[in-house]
Amino acid sequence: MSRKNGNNNSVDLDIGTLSGHLWEAANILRGPVDAADFKTYIFPLLFFKRLSDVYDEEYAVALEESDGDVEFAQFPENHRFQVPEGCHWKDVRAKSANIGHALQKAMRCIEQANPDTLHGIFGDAQWTNKDRLSDALLKDLIEHFSSLNLGNEHCKADILGQAYEYLIKKFADLTNKKAGEFYTPRSVVALMVRILAPKAGETIYDPACGTGGMLLEALHHVKEHGGDENLMLGKLYGQEKNLTTSSIARMNLFLHGAEDFHIERGDTLRLPAFYSGDSLATFDCVIANPPFSLEKWGDDVWINDPYGRNFA
Repeated sequence: MSRKNGNNNSVDLDIGTLSGHLWEAANILRGPVDAADFKTYIFPLLFFKRLSDVYDEEYAVALEESDGDVEFAQFPENHRFQVPEGCHWKDVRAKSANIGHALQKAMRCIEQANPDTLHGIFGDAQWTNKDRLSDALLKDLIEHFSSLNLGNEHCKADILGQAYEYLIKKFADLTNKKAGEFYTPRSVVALMVRILAPKAGETIYDPACGTGGMLLEALHHVKEHGGDENLMLGKLYGQEKNLTTSSIARMNLFLHGAEDFHIERGDTLRLPAFYSGDSLATFDCVIANPPFSLEKWGDDVWINDPYGRNFA
């Protein structure tokens, strides 16, 4: 159930409303798009809408602070992420033809405008494939998302994050195809984090991070036990082999309100991403659910691991 916000008479989203709405978005894709690919399209759209709505909020605040100075409201300093001209959600929504091309262009331009934080974050979905994504289908999808305001005033980060996790689990249940690749049951993750008991200021690393659930649970643990979350800035590290999943992990962390983290794409065993000088980086806490069912995981290379990690 949603409730009215007394200040602006708009709707504050709760977890049930948002989760249901996001699942309906997935249902719009059903048919032309295989269920296993829902996440490839739904998560980037959700993140794009969130970015645009938050940008609008920041713009409105800056406009008010400057007595209507439009130029000031557009200053990069007033925005967490930059949205280049012509690349806002409303610009794509205004299109009636070649919508996939407009979406792809907007997402790439946003990535390029935020190279330190959003490089490659929207993944590699083929938005311009009209055999799969017709203009009519994309129009329906965009209008569906447009009916909700996903800015911070209406949709708090914790609610958005919970809805995101709901979708991740739903997609895993729906496809039943190696779901463990990108989803570990929340209760298992919670138990592992309680055993590790990470503390504020400690570095936390997941070498097979999937969608980032374990890193987020570790962050929640620190907050719930009174730790200063500011001490966790730059302390979360993860590596994920799958391109789409690594992008989802970064979106997931951002949508949960995490500010500073390090998620790299790549095979942890063959090409570890994090170093300290000439040696591999070390961390205070390491947590993982490795893909144990993977057949070609690189045992031939592991025998002579150049980093000496095969001692066990």
